[in-house]
Amino acid sequence: MTKTTTSISTRKRGKKYEEKAALVDMEKKYTVEEAAELLTKVSPSKFDATAEIHIKINADTTQADQLVRTTVALPHGTGKTVRIAAFVQDDQADAAKKAGADIAGISTLLPLVEQEKLDFDIAVASPDVMKELGKVAKILGQRGLMPNPKAGTVTQDIAKTIDELKKGRIECKMDKQGIIHAVFGKVSFGAAKLQENYEALLAALNEAKPVGIKGVYIQTITITPSMGPGIKVLVN
Repeated sequence: MTKTTTSISTRKRGKKYEEKAALVDMEKKYTVEEAAELLTKVSPSKFDATAEIHIKINADTTQADQLVRTTVALPHGTGKTVRIAAFVQDDQADAAKKAGADIAGISTLLPLVEQEKLDFDIAVASPDVMKELGKVAKILGQRGLMPNPKAGTVTQDIAKTIDELKKGRIECKMDKQGIIHAVFGKVSFGAAKLQENYEALLAALNEAKPVGIKGVYIQTITITPSMGPGIKVLVN
């Protein structure tokens, strides 16, 4: 029974996937330059695939002094269009929209969130509305949309934060397995831009190394086009 399931799973990947996977040496760890170049060649999708990165951190995720969380402004962005909601006082809503927010104003947003009409990808907030935001914290939190000071989304400088997020600032946060999953561009960016985004992301992670992690920090790095084969990258 197990063999049949595996066989079906393999077939579902399709001939195109297998052709692309054959280009990757699964036993090899590639240099950043090699991996970025290979990434542009192994997407089995007809659409412009997202470049994903998966980083295993040598951390005990039950220890607060070993948790990794940081933000990074990718030099070439993610290639994705993000919709931003700005939870600010109503008299600041127009300024937030001018800065690039798609929807803004606490009296506009709170009823929408209460109705679970969450037509946005990222939420930012000014500190003076956080008490009111507490009313819908559960709804936002369940969807990973609750503004957080550690993620840089609770801020006095709403305009600057919106601008950075629109340009491709991302959050890197470790999951319960000690793995960071992030997006660092599109396959269409080409190897050079993907490499620059990759290097900016790694630099930010190295700067954010928690004091509680001793010895080896990053254990493994794998990059992959969405729905494509993984490429192992050398950890320096």
